[in-house]
Amino acid sequence: MAEPQDSRVAVYLDFDNIVISWYDRVHGRNAYSKDRQRIQESPDDAEVVERLKAAMIDVGAIIDYASSFGTLVLTRAYADWSSPVNAEYRSQLVARAVDLVQLFPAAAYAKNGADIRLAVDAVEDMFRLPDLTHVVIVAGDSDYVPLAQRCKRLGRYVIGVGVAGSTAKSLAAACDEFEAYDSLPGVERASAPVPAVEAAPKKATAKQPQGARKQSRAVAEKDEPTTTEQEQATAILVRALRLGHDKSDGDEWLHSSAVKTQMRRMDPSFSEKALGYRSFNAFLKSRADIAELEETGHERLVRLKDA
Repeated sequence: MAEPQDSRVAVYLDFDNIVISWYDRVHGRNAYSKDRQRIQESPDDAEVVERLKAAMIDVGAIIDYASSFGTLVLTRAYADWSSPVNAEYRSQLVARAVDLVQLFPAAAYAKNGADIRLAVDAVEDMFRLPDLTHVVIVAGDSDYVPLAQRCKRLGRYVIGVGVAGSTAKSLAAACDEFEAYDSLPGVERASAPVPAVEAAPKKATAKQPQGARKQSRAVAEKDEPTTTEQEQATAILVRALRLGHDKSDGDEWLHSSAVKTQMRRMDPSFSEKALGYRSFNAFLKSRADIAELEETGHERLVRLKDA
């Protein structure tokens, strides 16, 4: 849908999802599952505190990003706020006028409690607030795909925010626009993982440090865009340029902003910053063998080299 001048935005955060996903991003795959019991039983343990601090979410960065789309009319975060992991954020969230929706510890019959409650509230809000124009879903679970699709059918512009590597591709594709939490202004990219919380070391595992170092390097390397991700971005650029040339009635030069918009339509998760470029122009210049860039005054024009 076309974005109106007076945009009104609703933000819904599946807080457990984003916190756990970022924890795993910082400390390594499935790190939270391994540390969960220690965190719950010994939240004041020095090692636990250090690991939680290293994986703290910058709530302000998410809310500020959402506010760039218009006036925030409601912001809700769904979680079990009695959990030590989430309790650390309560004052930060309240200071940003975020509604805290309490979800009691999930039982076997209610493991998707946050998904269902968030989806029900979002759909109800769209009917209750007909002037709502934008919906921001902060999560990474594919369970939210039907919600994103319903919001779009009801005429809302849907923005997704999730942790890179932990967000379902189907959710990113279901949104009008998707941004990785890692790429938000002010968010520091995940560094090498903090060593895992362990019980007393055992002699039988004396050879583990070398393996642990390899694992740390492997996780750290994941912060850099992979060759596959770069190739996918290049393929999307080529398709966007070809589509632009086909629709331009013979005009071989296209506005770079229009090309980026088309790329985001084809892949809402596309982000030049996540690929390591400061701007879209820098991304285009890195593909000089494919795209030709012309900068005249304030205009940035681009064309496919074989156009």
